[in-house]
Amino acid sequence: MLTYFYRVTKYDPSDRDEHGSYTGPEDTVSDHGEVEAAYLQALAAFAKDTGIGHLAVREPKVASLAHFGVEPPLDGFGLDGLFPSGPADFHDGAEVPLDVGLELVRAMLRDNGAWCRLEVEDTFAAHVGWDQYLYISSSQPCVEALVRTRDLGLFAERMDASPYGFEEEEEGIQRPGDDDFWACLHRAVCDGVAGILEETYLEGATRWHHLTVDTISTVRAGLAPRARLEVWPPLSPDVETVLRALPTEGLIEGVWQDESGRILSAVANEDDFPELTARISSASTAALLSVYADERVPLFAAVMPDQDGVLRARWRTVPTPNDRHWALHHHQS
Repeated sequence: MLTYFYRVTKYDPSDRDEHGSYTGPEDTVSDHGEVEAAYLQALAAFAKDTGIGHLAVREPKVASLAHFGVEPPLDGFGLDGLFPSGPADFHDGAEVPLDVGLELVRAMLRDNGAWCRLEVEDTFAAHVGWDQYLYISSSQPCVEALVRTRDLGLFAERMDASPYGFEEEEEGIQRPGDDDFWACLHRAVCDGVAGILEETYLEGATRWHHLTVDTISTVRAGLAPRARLEVWPPLSPDVETVLRALPTEGLIEGVWQDESGRILSAVANEDDFPELTARISSASTAALLSVYADERVPLFAAVMPDQDGVLRARWRTVPTPNDRHWALHHHQS
C-alpha cells in the first residue's frame, strides 16, 4: 500500500505565507531547461528507490473545449513520438516504460494538453498538478530519492495524501460493455431504435460510429481499451428540420454523416451556428444533442472491460433509465 506521499516542487517552503501560498520569485511555468530536467531526475530517483521500471497510464485526458493550462496546448498534445503506434496507445491501462513515463510528465509540466496519472498498483503513483506541483506516492520511504531531490535544488515535502489520487465515485453498478451489452445493442439496431455509438476513448476526446447490423462487430473490434460508450438513436435524414431546431443561444453539439459515411461532430455556440449550419447542410443525416449533463441522456451506456472480462477502468457513465433497469435485473440475478 502507498504509505509515503511527497509534494516535489521548485518552490522553497520558506517562501510561503501563513496560508501555505507561495510568495517567492519562481514562475509557475516550466523553464523547458535545467529545472524541468531536475523534476524528471527526481521522479526517476523515486521510481528507482521504489524498484519500478514501468508505469500504467490511468485516467488519461486531453485538452478539449476548456483548457486551463498556462501554456497553450500543442498539436498532438505532446504525445508525438512517445508510443510505437502513435497517440492511440495513450489509453487507460497502457503500460509504459519509465522513460516514456518521464516524457509524459514533461508534457504535463509544459501544459502540452495531455494529462494522466502514472501508477503501479499499491506501489507507486505520480501526478502533475497546477503550477508545476509534482505529487509522488510510494510504498517505500525513498530516502535516497529525497537526498537526490534536494541535491537537484528541488523541495520534497511530506504530505498525508496526494490531492490528485483517484477518488472513487458513488457506489453503484457500472454497466460493462460485455456480450450482454452488445446483444442489447444489436437488438436496438435491428429495431431501428439505435443508430450511432459515441466512444469516449480519452477524457476530452470522442469518436462516433455509424451502427448497422453488419457493422456492429467491426465497431466493437476497433474500440479503444476501456472506452466509455454511449448509444444514441439514428441520425435523422430530415436535415432541414434538424437545423430549424437550433437554439437561439447557448451550446449545442451537432452530429452528422458526411458524403464518405463518416460520423462527425462539433460543439458550437450561437456565434458558430452559421458555420455549423453550413457543415450540416450538405450532410445526409444529422442530429443535435445537448451538451448539458441533465439534458444529455443516451439510450444506454457502458464502459469496456479488459479482454479477460474484468472492468478495471475507474471512470463511470451516468446511468440511463435503461441502465438502471439492467442494474436491477443484474442485481436480482
